[in-house]
Amino acid sequence: MAAPMTPDTFVYDLTPASDPQVAPDGTRILYAVATTDRESGKGTTDLWLCGIDGGGAQRLTQGGRRNGGGRWSPDGETIAFVSDRPVPDNPGAKSGIWLLPLGGGEARPLTAHRHPIGDLAWSPDGATLAYTALFDPDDPEEEGRPEGAPPPVRVTRRLDYKQDNRGYLGDARLQVRLVDVASGQRRMLTRDAVDHNAPQWSPDGKTLAARVPNRNGMCSQLALLDVATGAVTMVGAEDGVVGVWSWSPGGDRILLAGDTTQSWQTDLFVYEVATGETRRLTDDLPFLPESGFPTISGPSQPFWLDDRRALLHAIRAGASGLWEVDAETGAAEAVYGEQATHAGLSVDRAGRYVVQGRASMGETGEVFVFDREAGEGRVVTRQHASLLESTPPAEWERFDVRRGDLTVEAWLLKPPGFDPAKRYPVVLDVHGGPNGQYGYSLAPTQQILATNGFLVVYSNPRGSASYGRHFTQQVIHDWGGEDYLDLMAVLDAVLERPYADRERTGIYGYSYGGYMTAWAIGQDDRFKAAVCGAPCFDLESMYGTSDIGHIFGDLQWGGPAHENPDWFAAHSPSFYAHRTTTPTLIVHGEADDRCPIGQGEQMFVALKKAGCEVEFARYPGGSHLMLRGGPPAHRHDFYARVCAWFQDHLGGPS
Repeated sequence: MAAPMTPDTFVYDLTPASDPQVAPDGTRILYAVATTDRESGKGTTDLWLCGIDGGGAQRLTQGGRRNGGGRWSPDGETIAFVSDRPVPDNPGAKSGIWLLPLGGGEARPLTAHRHPIGDLAWSPDGATLAYTALFDPDDPEEEGRPEGAPPPVRVTRRLDYKQDNRGYLGDARLQVRLVDVASGQRRMLTRDAVDHNAPQWSPDGKTLAARVPNRNGMCSQLALLDVATGAVTMVGAEDGVVGVWSWSPGGDRILLAGDTTQSWQTDLFVYEVATGETRRLTDDLPFLPESGFPTISGPSQPFWLDDRRALLHAIRAGASGLWEVDAETGAAEAVYGEQATHAGLSVDRAGRYVVQGRASMGETGEVFVFDREAGEGRVVTRQHASLLESTPPAEWERFDVRRGDLTVEAWLLKPPGFDPAKRYPVVLDVHGGPNGQYGYSLAPTQQILATNGFLVVYSNPRGSASYGRHFTQQVIHDWGGEDYLDLMAVLDAVLERPYADRERTGIYGYSYGGYMTAWAIGQDDRFKAAVCGAPCFDLESMYGTSDIGHIFGDLQWGGPAHENPDWFAAHSPSFYAHRTTTPTLIVHGEADDRCPIGQGEQMFVALKKAGCEVEFARYPGGSHLMLRGGPPAHRHDFYARVCAWFQDHLGGPS
């Protein structure tokens, strides 16, 4: 009999491949593999190399615990990567750039910093590497604090002084630097106290295009950086968004996906370098170009196939796809798509092979190759084939629920060996955002619950991304309104089935999903158990304490509470928590700057005062993204605790 998935499966057993990069000549693939040791609880990442068909896989790195960000030199003879291995003659360095010659020989250090290095980019001639690293104007030489000195007093005059997953920033920001490959001499190209991300060289090597987020990442522009002088030309509206971008082969244009305001849906634009004019190509793309996730992953940059057409990776209805877009008209033609979630976009020089990371309902952490010439795609690694054979994922089906003029897409997970003659407890899982989306991947909490005897239902209610601007805008100024009714309609559709036990239903959500969980149990007592992760509980305090609250609240809720107190009262779970009866587990990272720990604390006190059964699990040092990068022991505890709560309060199949 197949074993169910457990917290061990996702924390210790998986060895996911990520960030695949195809060689310029299309013959080989460079990628990173992450492992976690059970005994020490420490993770290690190493670089691997395989053929374009996945054959001949070999490990490239041996030293250090963090080796990643690998990028091919233009001639394909050298790999630049970032490592935390010790750097000779620089004992204080925590992160360094290393060069590995593929013709033979050991990797050599090029440059190093006390702060993490990221976003490596080779110049077209291979003579220079651009990269990003934190620059602190209060410690320009990276000397650090004297041993034994108390922490410095923190004084700020800017709203974006902190950011989730990074903590207190002050004026320290990511700056673009250049390092000469031959000599190791480096210089800092940018100095403005704003972040600069993912620098991309122009074809002539004279300019770099980097994304500059503002309003704590809620908005962004493109900065064109003159390599010789450091002069900056800003592209895009200050309160707009830049998602992905790419230079045309001639360097005269930049194709970008963005918007003139933050609408949570980007469109296509072309920037004319000579005139400085930006031309809008589309008004409402039916898909969402994949722009990465701040502090976690970079954008899937478009690839120009010729002087007019570009290849774009985007998400439509929770699934990844490839589109060819016309840089003159904005017309888009689907090239490839299936029920899977991909990450990144690496294309060989000839434009034949497209390489991406991949997850689906039956696999995760693999490398995917699409052959444009053959029109076929396939997974070329087998990181988890044997593991998922012995611990198979949940069975699944997709269904729709119609409400008014909108169709809500939903999925139902069933335990392996599902028996329709039995009655199963049901858990509704709500995604974050609210302008996020669920789709085709192995989500740990969902799979652990489903393979341990629960029906798990999840959906993309109005407000979710990847369905176009109209759909994703429907949640604005209506949190807890029609979005909540969409979710209840999806749940009711499942509960009509004879094998779904309506007397044993639970709800789980994290972030905005935590908001919806707190909201739902304050509106109705239909749920017999709830797990509320990192919730938005009191929107008034959230506005002033979240790292993005001061701009996110303006965009989503219409402004601060004093401008519309009735709306805040009507839409905050804190105003209804006193009537909650559902047994609730609150799980929250103590270093969460996105939905600060105070939100969980307020909810715990409100439920405790209401006489409700409530438990509060706090994870020291945990950011809002703790489930992506927190200590393995904390992630393991989180998954185990969530599953145990529902098992204790809902039971198993009957």
